[in-house]
Amino acid sequence: MLYFIPSPIGNLEDISYRAISLLKECDVIICEDTRVCKSLIQALNFKFDLSIKISKFMSLHSHNEKDFLSKIDKDFFKKNVIYMSDAGMPCISDPGAVLVDFAIKNKIDYEVIPGANALICAFASSGFTQKEFSFFAFLSNKGKDRQNEIKNLMQNPYISVVYEAPTRILSLIESIASIDEDRVLFAIKEISKKFEKKFKASAKELLKILKNENLNGEW
Repeated sequence: MLYFIPSPIGNLEDISYRAISLLKECDVIICEDTRVCKSLIQALNFKFDLSIKISKFMSLHSHNEKDFLSKIDKDFFKKNVIYMSDAGMPCISDPGAVLVDFAIKNKIDYEVIPGANALICAFASSGFTQKEFSFFAFLSNKGKDRQNEIKNLMQNPYISVVYEAPTRILSLIESIASIDEDRVLFAIKEISKKFEKKFKASAKELLKILKNENLNGEW
């Protein structure tokens, strides 16, 4: 059986009881970065006085997906296998979708476990009352592609949600303000972590606010 388990995005207590139960039973973990995953298991064992013991860690990420899956037999998944991304929900701006597709095509039993996800938490925290929203994940780093993507999300009739690096958050707000300085924006950083902060204002006002804030962290 193949399980897709979301990992905490900040606070270790965001891990679910069900996820911990499956981790105790699993033989193999497939993950983005084995070092990150091993550290997470160690942290969970220490935090909750557990004895999770994983026999094998395997790395699957966006750069090795085809090669990895070409070498895997579907019988491999007769044992309990877990896929975890470094943080958050697999397949949502994280690897995992190719493995889900592989499971479907090869009739491999799989299950996606509910859990921590920055996208949903951010939208629920925003106070926007519209029920529809569009998720754009990370925008391009620079150039015409980035500008076109910003124009696209500004013209979107629904609430637009993006992830952004701390080094680009100000330039993103500046670009939005140059198109519509009165557009109301909600920004949240370090979701579920000790220094989580939320901001809601017009693009013009938010730009002024963030210029005086510590921008480090995940937005």
